[in-house]
Amino acid sequence: MMEPDQALELAVTFLARSQRADEPPLAVDAEGIRVSNGLLIVPYNSVQYLASREASEQLLDCWPILVDLERGDVRFGLLEERHLWRDQSA
Repeated sequence: MMEPDQALELAVTFLARSQRADEPPLAVDAEGIRVSNGLLIVPYNSVQYLASREASEQLLDCWPILVDLERGDVRFGLLEERHLWRDQSA
């Protein structure tokens, strides 16, 4: 079983490797990280948005990074998995 801190390191590396040259700089949104169903759910957004939290700076449709805490697999979330990270109180 992987510790959440180790899983977060994998997610940060995954995000950096996934970053395209035509995208704004991206970073993990530390405020939204949580564990659900054996997955570390790691949201991310543009560095500019994370610094200001201004809605106009937010990137749309940023599926979070999911790290399987048992196997260490890292990937972006899928549409059918939205229930794992959507705010159930909204």
